[in-house]
Amino acid sequence: MKILAIETSCDDTCIAIVQASPRRGSKVPRFHVLSNIVSSQTKIHRKYGGIVPSLAKRAHQENLVPVLEKALGEAKVLSNHESRVMNQESQSRVKSIRKILEREPELLEQFIKITIQTPKPKIDLIAVTHGPGLEPALWAGINFARALSYWWGIPLLGVDHMEGHIAANFLPQQKASKISNSKFLISKPAFPAICLAVSGGHTQLILVKDILKYKLLGETVDDAAGEGFDKVARMLGLGFPGGPEIAKIAKDGNPKAFDFPRPMLHSKDYSFSFSGLKTAVLYAIYKLMGSDPVKTGVRPLIVTKKQKKDIAASFQQAAIDVLIAKTIKAAKEYKVKTIMLAGGVAANQELRKQLGEVVEKKLQYTIYKIPHTSLATDNAAMIAAAAYFHRDKATLTRWKTLKANGNLKIG
Repeated sequence: MKILAIETSCDDTCIAIVQASPRRGSKVPRFHVLSNIVSSQTKIHRKYGGIVPSLAKRAHQENLVPVLEKALGEAKVLSNHESRVMNQESQSRVKSIRKILEREPELLEQFIKITIQTPKPKIDLIAVTHGPGLEPALWAGINFARALSYWWGIPLLGVDHMEGHIAANFLPQQKASKISNSKFLISKPAFPAICLAVSGGHTQLILVKDILKYKLLGETVDDAAGEGFDKVARMLGLGFPGGPEIAKIAKDGNPKAFDFPRPMLHSKDYSFSFSGLKTAVLYAIYKLMGSDPVKTGVRPLIVTKKQKKDIAASFQQAAIDVLIAKTIKAAKEYKVKTIMLAGGVAANQELRKQLGEVVEKKLQYTIYKIPHTSLATDNAAMIAAAAYFHRDKATLTRWKTLKANGNLKIG
């Protein structure tokens, strides 16, 4: 079956078309990514140092139709039939589309134009992220998916964003430059598995008992790991998003230069905390500057290039130490057969490398699975993969009831 998936939970406008074919003796099918288009909004939000929900929603409204056109073209799922003629019935249906998209004014006219001119694609299912995430951004994608489902008469399904990140581990390992053509399939996962899901909005340890069987073991009690990277990058005067910027300069830094705390490293549960680590970095910078943060509130925080590199490396290592320790502890307790990484921070090369080294040393029996970096960050191919396992829940009338849930919880 072919699945068209839409992902707008944050600041990237993503649409993918993925073909799934059942594989004998496995619950995980063969996935072939036909197209996976990501339109980044980084330039829009960079000057604010973070995501502005209202701007993200507007950008999604502007980007969804062009991204859809590119995804359909790359996947080659359009028939050669001529565009439909606007008859009385279709004019009536346009009125319903206007109702569905009444809160998406930037999107409405583009949508009507493309759907009238474009024949129904060879798609079996439409999937869209319905949470968790920024609700204004989620609604843009959901309403677009609702309109497509209604107009084309294709069943619709809402997908959990974090479940999508887990499902990214089931997609082909591909080079970003050949994402539409690669046929290389990664080895099948064994269950139970532990998934460390780390992103700008989430830091979670999830026990994956089997396909669709999850238990949330623990999550952050304050800042997510990715949020911590963004805030520390801002302190150091680096760009947004902070994760790649921290990782870039940390390569030339000394991870032992600053003895930053490892919050909740030895706690008995699987909760995380990165607020204290972020604060420790702030005070270290003020100490280097010879300033009192309570009295001065100095901005920007000025340190030398070498100090920046050492702070970045030391902060990154402290965060990685906590993430790995909790993951290995959970893997041992639950006797898992697979350890998986998921989320935007899973693209961090040091985290990927060091976790792999620890797994090899301490858990030799365990499979270590990581998605390609292009599939670790937000994308729609992962949403399509997750949708496959819920395909029986898709209906032709879901467009009437599907809603956003910014606080959706897995497990």
